[in-house]
Amino acid sequence: MQVEARIRQLREEIEGHNYRYYVLDAPSIPDAEYDKLFRELQQLEAEHPQFLTPDSPTQRVGAKPLEAFAEVAHRVPMLSLNNAFEDEDVAAFDRRVREGLEAAGEVEYATEPKFDGLAISLTYENGVFVQGATRGDGFTGEDVTANLKTVKSIPLRLAAPNPPALLEVRGEVLMLKADFGKLNARQREKGDKEFANPRNAAAGSLRQLDSRITASRRLAFFAYGVGAVEGAHLPGSHKGTMDWLEALHFPVSKERALVRGVDGLLAYYRGIGEKRPSLPYDIDGVVYKVNDLRAQEQLGFVSRAPRWAIAHKFPAEEAMTELLGIDVQVGRTGALTPVARLAPVFVGGVTVTNATLHNEDEIRRKDVRIGDTVIVRRAGDVIPEVVAVVPEKRPILAPEFVMPKTCPVCGSHVARAEDEAVARCTGGLYCPAQLKQAILHFASRRALDIEGLGEKLVDQLVERELVKTPADLYRLGMNTLANLERMAEKSARNLLDALDKSKRTTLARFIYALGIRNVGETTAKDLARHFGKLEALMAADAERLRQVPDVGPVVAESIAQFFAEGHNREVIAQLRELGVEWEEGEGAPPVSSGGLAGKTFVLTGTLPTMSRDEAKEKIEAAGGKVSGSVSKKTDYVVAGADPGSKFTKAQELGVTILDEAGLLALLEQ
Repeated sequence: MQVEARIRQLREEIEGHNYRYYVLDAPSIPDAEYDKLFRELQQLEAEHPQFLTPDSPTQRVGAKPLEAFAEVAHRVPMLSLNNAFEDEDVAAFDRRVREGLEAAGEVEYATEPKFDGLAISLTYENGVFVQGATRGDGFTGEDVTANLKTVKSIPLRLAAPNPPALLEVRGEVLMLKADFGKLNARQREKGDKEFANPRNAAAGSLRQLDSRITASRRLAFFAYGVGAVEGAHLPGSHKGTMDWLEALHFPVSKERALVRGVDGLLAYYRGIGEKRPSLPYDIDGVVYKVNDLRAQEQLGFVSRAPRWAIAHKFPAEEAMTELLGIDVQVGRTGALTPVARLAPVFVGGVTVTNATLHNEDEIRRKDVRIGDTVIVRRAGDVIPEVVAVVPEKRPILAPEFVMPKTCPVCGSHVARAEDEAVARCTGGLYCPAQLKQAILHFASRRALDIEGLGEKLVDQLVERELVKTPADLYRLGMNTLANLERMAEKSARNLLDALDKSKRTTLARFIYALGIRNVGETTAKDLARHFGKLEALMAADAERLRQVPDVGPVVAESIAQFFAEGHNREVIAQLRELGVEWEEGEGAPPVSSGGLAGKTFVLTGTLPTMSRDEAKEKIEAAGGKVSGSVSKKTDYVVAGADPGSKFTKAQELGVTILDEAGLLALLEQ
């Protein structure tokens, strides 16, 4: 029993020293003395493994590598905050709060810095840290418990005699500026790549499958709220909650404050902005929260953000440099994006040599010319963009930029729809820049359904130039496939069988597989039903195409441009020569005369028991049609968890909204 008591004593001493060193920044013993205590504890636990527990400080050193992170469903969703960028946005937020609370006077707010790190959730059961997870999509995150145990400012056991049965603490993992500098110094000494900024360093460290790597990099943690709680009563305010967390030995920001009204919010924002360079950590704004928790509950939530809180972002950092030239990149969907080539400039913690110019209209609006001195900003502290030019520094005869008429990658015609700001390459089946996306779509389940042709295999086929168009898939042989990475004779044979099987398809599937912009599965069925033969579709002009039900001018123009491109017609001819076929005259199945005939549905969000594909099949089997966008012609929107902008638009247009139960009831009728 003396050994067990000494182990408990050592653990309490070491965690106390960790708290004073990593949280209070006030160490009470020399490092050598701390190391002596730690070694004694390690030795006793090694000699008496029956006394080793998960909350021992010795378990912070990291464990053997994981194969992957497991998923964690958050008990209480980790919602994001809406953003404010201007003083007017803050005033509007305060007005909405006062109206929602029917408040006669000024509202009291809790204010705090907005850390530039990674949001995480820490779960404690009966006072012991049992699980840590990333925010993920707000509903499901990744289990990074082993890595979070290495963060010495996170308590492994709560400093409370009667801890809650369950406590979820929300906060941010980040890397302090000083520790970031030391990490990059070590990277330079080893000849390894340096990290761009503290946030990238923290993110890379926290998501290591080998927690021993995480342990070698000093991360920090700051609590900013609470999720689920069982077996304890929270204070009645956000400030009280933060004080309670601080008493439990969680690190919290020293820059927190209570303010009243808009003037108090803006004064805090400006004050933190002045302190920003001297803070030990990076922040990208401040957060305002209604202090009273009952008022928070009364205000509730809108979409995926609380009505009682908002993030007031700082302006992104900006710098001036010279625009040396403008290149045009072609994206996976054929979109042409002009990119500025810049004289290297340090902005927002990184050296920038390229910046987006978005599109031709933006270049004209900003009057950007080659040779200009430009102001560069890292929009959202992530994507560099050219904000404006400095006219007085413009050289004489600076040339204007002209968007190319042909694709810089494949030479196909470039087209721009009337209602779009983006110009696109029309060589979708031929253009190397679009090839991976085109092949993956061509092989997808609802297209030609080529089982076994996944993303990594497509990467190999394209990068080794074994496939230059979808037609080349049908030229692949056993020797070629079997010699690819992660492939063997059996896998190669299975893929060849799948390719052979895919040759027998339907006209609707083939049209969908071509990847024509704005042509989804439903439109492909409509086109197959209307024209019956591919030749008739390929020969149709935009006016003829608009005679197809639900094909408007934009879709008609996309189809006409696709088939007008000679490269696409050549690939289609090759596919047919290689044996891709369907019964002539066969298209989509006849329109059902079911009870939902003539009704248009839109699906959004995650349904409880059905996938979207299953819901779509049920609707179509009953004669209904499923569209990808909400309009005045939409009859029903079926909404599940986490609906997107389609849900909002349906509300604005007064479209009937159903949940899964409502859809099933309608189908039964």
